[in-house]
Amino acid sequence: MKIAVLSRNAELYSTRRLVDTAVARGHQVEVIDPTLCYMNINHNALSIHYRGAALEGIDAVIPRIGASITFYGNAVLRQFEMMGVYCLNTADAISRARDKLNSMQLMAREGIGLPVTGFADKPGDIPDLIEMVGGAPLVIKLLEGTQGIGVVLAETRTAAESVIEAFMGLNANILVQQYISEAKGADIRCFVVGNKVIAAMKRQAKAGEFRSNLHRGGTATEVKLSSAERKTALQAAKCMGLAVAGVDILQSKEGPVVMEVNSSPGLEGIEAATTVDVAGAILDYLESQYQKHQDR
Repeated sequence: MKIAVLSRNAELYSTRRLVDTAVARGHQVEVIDPTLCYMNINHNALSIHYRGAALEGIDAVIPRIGASITFYGNAVLRQFEMMGVYCLNTADAISRARDKLNSMQLMAREGIGLPVTGFADKPGDIPDLIEMVGGAPLVIKLLEGTQGIGVVLAETRTAAESVIEAFMGLNANILVQQYISEAKGADIRCFVVGNKVIAAMKRQAKAGEFRSNLHRGGTATEVKLSSAERKTALQAAKCMGLAVAGVDILQSKEGPVVMEVNSSPGLEGIEAATTVDVAGAILDYLESQYQKHQDR
């Protein structure tokens, strides 16, 4: 196969692992920065151009589209889809997962466990919003935040009111969520490929921090999932329509609750924590699904 990996940085660990694994299997691979692509949208001749030349002969695409370029990256990915190229994750699925509010609404409709979540637009609604999620302490999240940026733990009602008012004053869209204290600063990242959870790690926040992101100094260890956790992760990925996803779960008194579904989960942390060949599992799935795509 000729595989395109949509990534802005060929040196990122995840990109390199996917490229090296694919090349080792005899595939031809090109890393393409989607922001350097431009498109001809024409009912007679759809095409994508990159660095001045038309991209031709691409059989499959592995999207590694960062949050900052979601709109344009998805436009490029959608063009590949319209040209009949097999894409590991679709543009619609990525858009669905990247919209935190919409993704929570979709999962709630499907009965997937979530922290109690509130959303409002007016300062006058703040008291009701705080009560809705069970009062302080509570978590306030920027809808556009990634890697723990824009996530605030408000330990008192006064602090919560102040932070929410500040965000609203900046016209920032936020979610207000129930704080799951029993999780004790830990979450579980479930790595889903197809209809399987191929690896899972427990991420523990460093002392004095409630965000467990590895980028924030958290540590990771392999974890054995309960049947409920495994089922929740698979349901969440399916709800988003993602073939490859990182599903972040908290262990609450009510059972597993989903914090987020990531459409471009990193490989480094989970491969190091679990020793699972995640890149190999992704290529296995890509190869099998490409063949089915060809047989249609």
